[in-house]
This record gives sequence, C-alpha cells and structure tokens, in this order.
Amino acid sequence: MKAKNLTTLMFLVISLIMGCSNNDDNPTSSQETRIYVAGYQNNGIKNVGKVWSLSDSETGSDITTNLSDGSQHAATYDVYVAGGDVYTAGREHNGTNYVAKVWKNGAATNLTDGSQSAYAYSVFVSGNDVYASGWEFNGTDNIAKVWKNGVATNLTNGLNNANAYAVYVSDNDVYAVGREENNTNTVAKLWKNGMATDLTDGTEDALAYSVFVSGTDVYVAGHESNGTNNVAKIWKNGIATDLTDGTQTAYANGVFVSGSDVYAVGRELNGLRYVAKVWKNGVATDLSDGVNNAQAYSVYVSGDDVYVAGFETYGAGSVAILWKNGIAQPLATGFDSFAYSVFVK
Repeated sequence: MKAKNLTTLMFLVISLIMGCSNNDDNPTSSQETRIYVAGYQNNGIKNVGKVWSLSDSETGSDITTNLSDGSQHAATYDVYVAGGDVYTAGREHNGTNYVAKVWKNGAATNLTDGSQSAYAYSVFVSGNDVYASGWEFNGTDNIAKVWKNGVATNLTNGLNNANAYAVYVSDNDVYAVGREENNTNTVAKLWKNGMATDLTDGTEDALAYSVFVSGTDVYVAGHESNGTNNVAKIWKNGIATDLTDGTQTAYANGVFVSGSDVYAVGRELNGLRYVAKVWKNGVATDLSDGVNNAQAYSVYVSGDDVYVAGFETYGAGSVAILWKNGIAQPLATGFDSFAYSVFVK
C-alpha cells in the first residue's frame, strides 16, 4: 500500500515538472515580438536621445529609454537588435562639439574624442563585431567614416565634404552609402570594403541614404536632382529606378527587401506639404494625409507587417510616429519628438 502511494506521488511530481518545462518553452511567453524605434525628444531645453521599445501584443508593455541625461543635446538615428542586446547610434554634445556614440543597452561608447564634431548615423551588428557609419569634421571638411568595434576607417580623404549615412554587412563585406562633394555638386556614393562607386555622375546634387543587401543584390535608397526638383530613387546594383516623376521634390530615406519585394520610404511634396510615403516595388502608398508635413525615414518588414518610423509636424511641433501597416501610432507627447529608425525582433 505504501509502495503504491509512493509510485503515485512520484508520477504526479514528474508530471508537474514536465508541465512546468512545457510552459517555459511556450513561444507566446518567450518569443514576444518587440518593435524598437530610435530617435530623440526635446525636454524643453535640450534634445534627449531615446529608444522606444513597444510590444506587438495587447498584453505586453511599452518602454521608453533615455540614452542621455538631458544636460546636453543628444540624438539617436539608428537601432539594431542582436540577441538580447539593443545597439543605437547617434551623437551627444560635450559642451564644445558633438561626439559620435554607440550605445549598447543604454551604455555609451564614444567613437570620437570630441575635439571635432562628429556623427554616428547607422549601426549594424555582424557576429561579435559592431559597425557604425558617420562622419567627423577635420577642421575644414567632413570625413566619411566606418567604425568597427570603435576603430575608425576613413572612406574619404578629407579634401571634400563627405557623409556616410548607412552601413550594412553581408558575407564579411562592409557596405556604406552616403555622399561626397565634387567641388560643384554632391555625388551619391556606395563604398564596398572602403572602395567607392559613384551612383551618380555629379552633374546634379544627389545623396544615398540607406543600403540593404539581399543575396548578391545591393539596394540603395536616396535622391537625385533633375535640375528643378529632387527625385526619389532606388539603385539596384548601381542601376537607378525613379520612384517619383520629378514634378514635385521627393526623397527616399530607407530601403528594405523581403523576399522578392522591395520597400522604400520617404516623403514627397504635394505642392504645399510633405507627405510621408512607402513604396512597395515602386508603387506608392501615402502614410499621411498632406494636411501637415510628414516624413518617413526607416522601414522594417516582418512577415506580412510593414513598420515605418518617422514624424509628423502639427503646427509648430513635431511628433515621432510609428506606422504599422499604414496605421499611425504617436510615440511621445509634449515637446517635439522625432523617430529615425525601426527594428523588429
């Protein structure tokens, strides 16, 4: 009788342990989708670098993290999530100049010493390596740079102003995009492992703002002037496709490739106001109604969902916005706020 009771008790204990183990592996509890948005908000005196972390479920919590203490101007322009770590790129003033920075889980690493102004505009993580792109002033001109684990590589020689706006790593190849002056105009540039390719011929001003690598194809978003207005463009392997017809000024600020679909985001003037836009395979969808100025800067596609970060200006103030499948969600209230990058994990 005692042996039978002991056997029954052991069976119940094992069942409870297995049940707890199964609950711990429940994907609904361990695989919550979160949306990370980088930007900044004014505190009434200074701009504060921020990351908004939003749950993609009704039961999850939303978290706002300040990356600076508000005593000096700061801003973040890009966010990348690897494993459980959140990386952001931006800048913070030291009282004299802006210092290029990368934050990991809120802890800052200076990329520059602050003796000259510098920006970090993009961050990308590949394995154990952390890449950032941006630029640093040399006393005369801006030098486009890529930092790997805090060590800088110059993309330009400092004889002409240049900026690196985005970095992307694929199969150990490091891609960066931006612009460089040619003494007359700015040329849209793609750098691969430090070697430059001109995306435009320099007869008109142009700029490359975002890069995405899919397989062997390299996609770049940016714009080029047609002599009157800026035309939003996507370059695929150096071949340009116009997203707008050039009758109104337009900009493409972000690009993302999902399967065979190419997404771009930006803005186009409607005659009076800028309208935030997303293009899927060249077909435009308005994210804003044109009543107020709006801009879209970054796009991330996860499954069937399309996430876009940007901001809209209402009267004298701007509000950071996350659009999910075209539905706008304000990220902040009160003083001016701006969103520049979105990442879904």
